[in-house]
Amino acid sequence: MKATGIVRRIDDLGRVVIPKEIRRTMRIREGDPLEIYIGPENEIILKKYSPIAELGDFAKEYAQSINESLDKIVLISDRDNIIAVSGMPRKEFIGKAIGILVERSMQERRSFVNDYTGQNQSSQEGSIIADDSGQDQYRFSGEVIYPIINQGDPIGTVIICTKDQSSPIDKMEIKIAETAAAFLAKQLEQ
Repeated sequence: MKATGIVRRIDDLGRVVIPKEIRRTMRIREGDPLEIYIGPENEIILKKYSPIAELGDFAKEYAQSINESLDKIVLISDRDNIIAVSGMPRKEFIGKAIGILVERSMQERRSFVNDYTGQNQSSQEGSIIADDSGQDQYRFSGEVIYPIINQGDPIGTVIICTKDQSSPIDKMEIKIAETAAAFLAKQLEQ
């Protein structure tokens, strides 16, 4: 565990303020759920809660099924990181921070379709993965990003993308991303 040197008092309602610097570094936003753990030395540990990460193995199998059907790259993210990958080496994507487009898709609660061939007018600037410096990387020739919405809150995304310019993203991939996002949201309701 890493000490920050910051000390906070509990108020009369039992609340503790998490400093802005820590919230920014840990990408904790207002309304984000946090799990509370008790450590081995009676520490209170707060951990970001990711409902979509609970579906980790299921999300991985689902991404693999979509990849086998479409022969496209499939990524599933929670609100911060990629949690499932199929069609690309896992080590390149698992745990990577999401990029601007994925964040925007969740914030605006709508899908984004990028077709860099110039045939699609809905292209957006940015990338789906951000590197450690916060700069976007991993360009694809096409991608569809569909938010997973559970109880009105965005909790992740389904991303279908391609590097093959001869096989652009079309209506079928968009519909499959939408269906996958709805299905994963339903799995969390059970």
